[in-house]
This record gives sequence, C-alpha cells and structure tokens, in this order.
Amino acid sequence: MSAGHTAVTSPATAPAVAEPVIICDTPQDECGVRDVLDRLGDKWSVYVVVELASGIRRFKELQRAIPGDISQRMLTLTVRRLERDGLVRRTVYPTVPPQVEYELTEMGHSLTHLVKALADWSIAHRPAIAASHEAWDTAHQNAAHQNTAHQDSDAH
Repeated sequence: MSAGHTAVTSPATAPAVAEPVIICDTPQDECGVRDVLDRLGDKWSVYVVVELASGIRRFKELQRAIPGDISQRMLTLTVRRLERDGLVRRTVYPTVPPQVEYELTEMGHSLTHLVKALADWSIAHRPAIAASHEAWDTAHQNAAHQNTAHQDSDAH
C-alpha cells in the first residue's frame, strides 16, 4: 500500500476487537469501575436514583414508587449507601414523628444521564438480544440433543 492510503475494510473483515474504553495503569487498578458496579449493580439503587430524578420524596413515597416490593430495611440500606456515596441527600425535619425527605445531589443528578443512556441502549437492543437468546438456546438444545443421541448409540 502506498503512503497516504489506508486499508478499506468491510464490516465482515473489520477487526472484532475494539479499543478499550478504559485503560488502567496496572492490572490491580480497577479505574473506579468496581465502585460504580457495586452501586449500580445492586437491585435497588438504580430504582431509587430513577425515582428521585423526579424530585424530592419522603421515605414511604419512595418505597411505594419503587417497583418490586422493596422492604423498609432494604430501602433504608440502599438510601444510606447512596447518601454515603454522595448521590442522595437526606433531610430530617424536627417534627413528631420526624419527617425525612430524600433527593438527589448534583452528582446524583449527573448519574441519571448515564442510567437513561443504559436504559435507551437496552430498549434499542432488546429485539437483537431476544433473537440472540433464541438462536443460542436453539443451537444449544440441538447440541444437547445430538450429544444424547450419540451417547444412546454408543450404549448399543
């Protein structure tokens, strides 16, 4: 190839491996990914962030709004972790009984854009993922059926 020219690749011949999104300096360096996954990977944190993106909520309002029947104890643990991470602000009013409200911090609000992008990606790729599941399941069912048939013929 002469200088100044680049190879043209079709999608079929394009490299299968993309450049890494995050490059860590050492194998032990997690680049902060572990912290993010720990928080967003639990069952309830994303629901709390999504609900609080709509505005301030009292504890019971938040509990009722979250799909999936979250217990009071689990919601308490979840909002405490999010508060500790600086994503949620908890305000206690000196009333009897005490009134407690939760809201996203500025950093918590910045997370909502990422959650929305993830949800949008999920919606856009749902049909392709379902088709992939079906193809994989069919291929593996056929392979299991062939292995069973092969084992049966070896036994005779």
